[in-house]
Amino acid sequence: MKSKNLFRAATLCVVAMLFSAFAFAQDKPVASPRDSVSAKVNGATITINYGSPSVKGRSIYGALVPYGQVWRAGANEATVFTTDKDIMVEGKKLPAGTYGLFTIPTATTWTIIFNKVAKQWGAYKYDEAQDALRVMVKPVKAPMSERLVYKIYGKGFSLNWDKLSVPVRIK
Repeated sequence: MKSKNLFRAATLCVVAMLFSAFAFAQDKPVASPRDSVSAKVNGATITINYGSPSVKGRSIYGALVPYGQVWRAGANEATVFTTDKDIMVEGKKLPAGTYGLFTIPTATTWTIIFNKVAKQWGAYKYDEAQDALRVMVKPVKAPMSERLVYKIYGKGFSLNWDKLSVPVRIK
């Protein structure tokens, strides 16, 4: 009788361990997966690596992304912007290199910031003294984009999320 109970307990333990292992092995979707885009703009290869959060019914600008504060321009790790050649961003020179890309959004204008410290978690240790370049741009209304997406096109790049697009000109 004791051996039957011991066998049942051992079998139950093995089955429980298998179910646990199976449950932990399942890939859970990442809330804000990393994404990247790369393309040539006027002879320079531009690459943008970013965390891509979803709207999920939330109020984004002026709420989740506060106005007037430095934002990492994505989720989790700061957005990383790389150019293999010197470029002109909104008429100002940005040397070839890799930068942390930050913004300061407002309802009518955005400051786009290229910071010399590329690898940062969020904007928690952002240091304005490390800025390589700041430019001002105007956001425009756009079709709904559930996920934050960067697009690179012939005249520059844009950040697109919710019902807003933030275009940045490059020459």
